[in-house]
Amino acid sequence: MSSTSGTPEASSLGAFFFFGLLWIVVIGVFPLLALVHVSPDQQPKGCRRLGLSPGQSNLADEYDSKYNEGVPSDQKEENGSPSWRVKALFTYPLKSCGGIELQTSDVVGTGLKYDRQFAFAEETDAGWNCRTLRNAGFQRMALIHTEVWVPDPSSPDYDDRRPEMQSDGVMIVSYPRVAPPGPLGMIVKFTMAIRLLKSRCSFQVPLVPSKNSKYPVAPVRIWKDKPLAYNYGSLLPPSLHTYLGFDPSKSPLSLFRAHPSHNREIFRNAPRNEQIGFQPNTAFADAYPIHLLNIASHRDVAARCAEPIPRLSIRRFRANIIVQGPEAFAEDQWKRMMIGETEIYAACRTVRCRLPNVDPDTGDRHKTEPDRTLKSYRRVDPGDRTNACLGLQLVPAVEKCSLAVGDEVRVLEMGEHQYIKMLAPGEKVEGV
Repeated sequence: MSSTSGTPEASSLGAFFFFGLLWIVVIGVFPLLALVHVSPDQQPKGCRRLGLSPGQSNLADEYDSKYNEGVPSDQKEENGSPSWRVKALFTYPLKSCGGIELQTSDVVGTGLKYDRQFAFAEETDAGWNCRTLRNAGFQRMALIHTEVWVPDPSSPDYDDRRPEMQSDGVMIVSYPRVAPPGPLGMIVKFTMAIRLLKSRCSFQVPLVPSKNSKYPVAPVRIWKDKPLAYNYGSLLPPSLHTYLGFDPSKSPLSLFRAHPSHNREIFRNAPRNEQIGFQPNTAFADAYPIHLLNIASHRDVAARCAEPIPRLSIRRFRANIIVQGPEAFAEDQWKRMMIGETEIYAACRTVRCRLPNVDPDTGDRHKTEPDRTLKSYRRVDPGDRTNACLGLQLVPAVEKCSLAVGDEVRVLEMGEHQYIKMLAPGEKVEGV
């Protein structure tokens, strides 16, 4: 039997495979190493991460039928806890992106600390315009997650000269990695599948610009306001533009940080300076500092649209405070309350847009729900007969306080609400 192992053809074939393998290494592995190299340290030195531990949530039982009905406000749990209490707390540092669940939170003039201090904006002929899950094509923002890391003097790595300390901490932004087209994309997908490469990209930004930083300041349109904000666009990696489907050369996208000297004063339904000693303000929140939801009210909505969405999470509605105990929609008439030791005004009901149609776990946008169900029976505010209402917009009676899961909720005053809408010149809305 003859053998071809030593023939020139066999040698050429072997050389072909060798150089082919080498080429794959050069064009595939080296770029992968670069991808790994640019991923930032997920634990900023000298800092601690805010929020509950990964995998923990006070909403783990949100679908339990026990939340379908209310209980008397003076009833106590077997362990002595008040029946009307805070069930969960969330802050959303980056507008329209994933939130951070908390056990306790400081409250500042703009709401829960760190809430809606950052926002994405798109540059148009009219300037920078804030973009959210409401905007077409931006539902992918639901899968952008944030972590807030703050200086921890007890950490062995703490050093007040570090950049993280100079900026009062950092925010880490992560998002799904998008594999490039072609052979490299196949390699990226394979290495993600075997967990050699992380499935999410990330970058970090300072929570507050340090004294020596030179980030430009520009106006950003949010509704009718155009507050000045720090432009962090230079910190955005190309992979984020790729994930959001943006071509920076055609439609620039940037990240803005609210400027503490240019927060938006809130009037409309908010209590006035004469009542509470200061005028309420927000950073990039839509309207008021804090948003509250009653879990029983949400369960009522969820039951009515259970066929199209069998498990409608309360997280779709992006509330800061979720309370348990009151019966469904009891909060509609709340005007003033105590949460823990803090007096809080209910400025108005929360008028809903279609943002909750986006699933926070998948980024998919439902064509109609829960917006259609809400509008079928929750157009209850005489100030806006066009849109549905669910939840309350809150203003604390003090500029600084703290809230915690388990805080008792006590209603001090009840009455009627009438939403005051932001009207464009010449616009008229029924009931206003």
